[in-house]
Amino acid sequence: MLDQLEQRPMLLALLLGGIAAILFAIGLDRPGILTFDEVHYVKAARVLIDLAHITNPEHPLLGKSLIALGMLILGDNPIGWRAMSVVAGSVTVVGLYAFTRQLTGATRAGLFAALFAMLGQMLFVQARIGMLDVFLGVFLVWAGVAFIAAMRAGPRSAWRWWMACAALFGCAVAVKWAAVPYVALAGALFLWLRRGDPARFGAMGWPTGLAILGGVSIPVYFLSFAPAFFYTEQPMTLARLIPFQIEMWQLQTQVLPPHNYQSSWWSWPLMIRPIWYFYEPDQGAVRGVLLIANPVVQWGGLIAVAACWWAGFREKAPAPMAAAMLWVFALGVWAIIPKSLGFFYYYYIPHLLLCVALAVASDHWRARLDGKDEWLLVVAVGLFAYFYPILAALPLSGDRGFERWVWFPSWA
Repeated sequence: MLDQLEQRPMLLALLLGGIAAILFAIGLDRPGILTFDEVHYVKAARVLIDLAHITNPEHPLLGKSLIALGMLILGDNPIGWRAMSVVAGSVTVVGLYAFTRQLTGATRAGLFAALFAMLGQMLFVQARIGMLDVFLGVFLVWAGVAFIAAMRAGPRSAWRWWMACAALFGCAVAVKWAAVPYVALAGALFLWLRRGDPARFGAMGWPTGLAILGGVSIPVYFLSFAPAFFYTEQPMTLARLIPFQIEMWQLQTQVLPPHNYQSSWWSWPLMIRPIWYFYEPDQGAVRGVLLIANPVVQWGGLIAVAACWWAGFREKAPAPMAAAMLWVFALGVWAIIPKSLGFFYYYYIPHLLLCVALAVASDHWRARLDGKDEWLLVVAVGLFAYFYPILAALPLSGDRGFERWVWFPSWA
């Protein structure tokens, strides 16, 4: 059956998206109260619906507007808070499939990347909570898809893909400024790849390419502030729009007090300090939601990154080298971003790229692995099932019910 699906990549993409949507949506009303940073973003979405006043000013409006859209459609309730996250998470799965398939030329590799992401647990948790990171991820992943398509397209269609790439990057920045380094990376890669082969990107000249990247992404970003112009209290004005960006920068870089779940960027790949998004009585039972990655994906992915580096340097394999470089870049961004506190959920984008690296390494070393990569998926399924009660807020045995899943003291 898999061989048949590999011959029909579009059908496989639709199946993956549908399966992801069902997986993410089951029990979406648990917990029945605001969870972790939903207290910031759902409340900000409510204010947006009312067009009342500026709130949560440290982030642009697009992610909160998408949460508000779900609430307008399905109501101000747990399903409404999280519905658009389910959509974004499902589309992310399809995007990872498309990106990895383009990168390697192998449908099987794309399938494995999508499955590793679904089973990797971080995407699962972020697709079931009203936070911003899942929206950041979906736009960045699809910007990557459009980038590769533009790089390989002919003169007639390259500019369309490149404009789509720029628009998606603009949307990503309009969710969180953490996307800005990826826009810079896209511009640098455009120049470098064109220099190596001027026929890439439809032989588009570098001034034109950079002009499109900036000329599309920047207006798309500022367009996300449109609702603010209709606030009943202190509405946004064109004169204030640029100074407001400076205010956002000051808020983003302010020194915050210590937090119980703070962690450093170098600790995230080791999964030293995951985050309990929720742990308290709800709907007649003690329930918990732990943001924790699937250990086989998280730690096995690090081996995959090393294997990708090896294949890239020793065998000059472009896809493994690209996968390894992207993961290092995504993690390294947090080493230089001027944030006073770090949290494990910041690892969300590097984790998605870790799934890509795992799939790329499995594809590159497939002959030597001799089917062992499929067993890796089996183990990932088993661990996902093991952690599922504290990923999906199922009823637990009592106040200390979490102890079953605490492998190390720092996980408590």
